[in-house]
Amino acid sequence: MPNVKFYVDETLPETSVMALKSALLPLRDMLCTSLKVDVSACQFAILSVVGLADQPKINVELMILPKPERTQEVVREVCRTLREMVGEATGHHVAVRAAALDPKTYVALK
Repeated sequence: MPNVKFYVDETLPETSVMALKSALLPLRDMLCTSLKVDVSACQFAILSVVGLADQPKINVELMILPKPERTQEVVREVCRTLREMVGEATGHHVAVRAAALDPKTYVALK
C-alpha cells in the first residue's frame, strides 16, 4: 500500500504540475510492480505548498507497510526510480522520502 504525496512548490509553472499529473499512472505502475501491490492499494495526492527558496521544488513522501522483501535496498531503489521519473517528467530537482508505517497501528477504511 503505497501512500504517496507529491508536495509541489506553488511557484512552479502549471506545465510542471500538468507533467506530474500525466506521469501519475506510470508512477503507480512502477510502484505496484516494485512493491508487489495491487493498484487498489495505492493512494496518490498532489499538494501545492509554500516552501523555502533553497529546498527542492518537488518533495515526494512515500509511506509503505513493511514486508520482509521490502529491504532497505529495495526501498532505496524504488525511491531512486521515483525521483528519476518525477524529475524527468517535470524537469525539476526532486527529493524523495520513504517511511514504513506500523502495521499494528495502521488503519485504512476505504
